[in-house]
Amino acid sequence: MVTKAKRTRTPTVGFVSLGCPKATVDSERILTQLRAEGYGIVGTYDDADVVVVNTCGFIDAAVQESLEAIGEALAENGRVIVTGCLGAKGEVVREAHPKVLAVSGPHALDEVMEAVHHALPKPHDPFEDLIPPGGIKLTPRHYAYLKISEGCNHRCTFCIIPSMRGDLVSRPIGEVMNEAEKLVGAGVQELLVVSQDTSAYGVDVKYRPGFWNGRPLKTRMTELAGALGSLGAWVRLHYVYPYPSVDDAIPLMADGIVLPYLDIPFQHASPRLLKLMKRPGAVEKTLDRIQAWRKAVPDLTLRSTFIVGFPGETDAEFEELLAFLKEAQLDRVGCFKYSPVEGAAANALPDPVPEDLKEERLERFMETQAEISAARLDAKIGRTIEVMVDDEDEVGAIARSHADAPEIDGVVYLEGVHGLKPGTRLEVRIESADEHDLWATPV
Repeated sequence: MVTKAKRTRTPTVGFVSLGCPKATVDSERILTQLRAEGYGIVGTYDDADVVVVNTCGFIDAAVQESLEAIGEALAENGRVIVTGCLGAKGEVVREAHPKVLAVSGPHALDEVMEAVHHALPKPHDPFEDLIPPGGIKLTPRHYAYLKISEGCNHRCTFCIIPSMRGDLVSRPIGEVMNEAEKLVGAGVQELLVVSQDTSAYGVDVKYRPGFWNGRPLKTRMTELAGALGSLGAWVRLHYVYPYPSVDDAIPLMADGIVLPYLDIPFQHASPRLLKLMKRPGAVEKTLDRIQAWRKAVPDLTLRSTFIVGFPGETDAEFEELLAFLKEAQLDRVGCFKYSPVEGAAANALPDPVPEDLKEERLERFMETQAEISAARLDAKIGRTIEVMVDDEDEVGAIARSHADAPEIDGVVYLEGVHGLKPGTRLEVRIESADEHDLWATPV
């Protein structure tokens, strides 16, 4: 008689994911590998045999949040593995929390798995080890981040990302497309393309062709975006540098192949400060190109981020920034007070801006942008647009338009509308607006 071997308890891993969408993708890959190897993924410290914390280390506030998350995991569980951007500064982590089991930097799947194997031997049950077709996701089922490269070739003086993630390394375009196909096949309705510099995709390999479904594709943003658009999902481009190559993506937006949405971090409008930041500084050309993009794609949504209080920023240069905002009429804007990050070259610049003045400039910046945003949303009242449902509450469905990236932009409220599954697309008429969000009814 054949008897089934006694089943042992599945070893379990708790997971804390911090930071940007690029870090989210790293977390998803780690979780997918953990699940592929038979580990159980749990949502509480008490149920976990070991906890993995994927950290952020971009600015001081993120460092503090990461250290606090590690401390909480140690206090609640005691067995903690650290990875991510803060992990690139292993001495900072170990000085604060010497009891962590292992520390690794970002994009370090092999190192994390090795640490997990050491702390918790790998299980295997070929009859029960099942992976969803799109892998393990931290986002809702209907949208997913698609990371196309790692690292960055720029040396912005306020940023330490290259020291943590290295220079640009583009993923093979066939590999990216195969992943995108699997995601769409698993029900994903929106692909959010992310990297440190999306417009630089393929620069490191001189745009050499790859293959997808038997046909050659150049390793370049435009060709990638066009191929992604053929899959039938929304395609949204994030973290695009304001270079002339962006012009090549505009016809794809005009033709409805990818969403008419560009996330371009301009950072400032003063040529002198942009030079100090080591960012592109031709502001007049930028305004001309924005005008040309909108002429070609009237529904184009432009999102950007800016820094106020950069060392040496004068009152006149801040006013220059406000004037740029009014001229550019950007749809979605984020702003940060300059924060000195350990290891950033900008820390050595003279004339630091006092903290109270940074705060004052931030408030004035956001007030100016709020007026611009409110006016641009008011102009949409009466229009019919396509939206995608994200969720619902007791009031009704919560959706997003082409102009709204998840978690960072506004939403479209459909009051009184219930029963629509996340990922559902429908036409709605805009009824009202405030400075961030829209209210609409289905047509």
